[in-house]
Amino acid sequence: MNHQQIGERLRVRRGELLARLQKLHPQVHHRPEPFPADFNEQAIELENLDVLFELDEASRHELQQINNALERLQSGNYESCAVCGKAIGNARLKSLPYTDTCIDCARERAA
Repeated sequence: MNHQQIGERLRVRRGELLARLQKLHPQVHHRPEPFPADFNEQAIELENLDVLFELDEASRHELQQINNALERLQSGNYESCAVCGKAIGNARLKSLPYTDTCIDCARERAA
């Protein structure tokens, strides 16, 4: 996959995330009605709200990673690990096109 194809793939995913965030925004940031009076219904509403918050946060995080990857593509640093400077590897970039670390540095971060 060449850089142009990778950039297109990243832009498509960015569009999907922006659409998701647009749908989530009113539900997460502008609750129009008060919580139900019934305690069980309140618990369900709060669980649903927690899921929406997690989706919102995860989407924003991935969007930031995609924007960073697009900047790295433009600057010519796309295939270099941000930690050690070595090549990230085509297989890793193909499966996770917005990653900025090689597999060794990713494992170190996770440990």
